[in-house]
Amino acid sequence: MAALTADRKTPYREGIETEYKVAAATKIFAGSLVCLNAGGYAVPAADAANFKFVGVAREQADNSSGANGDLTVRVRRKGVFRFAASGMALTDIGANVNASDDQTVAKATTNNVACGKIAEFLSATEVGVDIDMR
Repeated sequence: MAALTADRKTPYREGIETEYKVAAATKIFAGSLVCLNAGGYAVPAADAANFKFVGVAREQADNSSGANGDLTVRVRRKGVFRFAASGMALTDIGANVNASDDQTVAKATTNNVACGKIAEFLSATEVGVDIDMR
């Protein structure tokens, strides 16, 4: 496509929430960490190779008996969300965290599926994670 030679009305939206097609035989719970699998379909977050973190599910999407893309899930891509963790300390504020599963974050995991930074220390087992998928 050639460069513009006149003004263009460009469609716009905030992009804080977006929808992703859900993988076959998959159930995503509201409030869970969500990733895209290697095929580009939404799945519950896990410490898995080729997973890409995309945000937090705003609703449940039960595609347990469906094919790839039969349902979509609405995902919030920005905010501070509380998640389970282990071995956290006040000095971890600002540290990067990865998804261990769909409700747990850790500073180090096998596949390092990055999901945000620690914004709040609540306890050794719970932190506020700043997610900003810009």
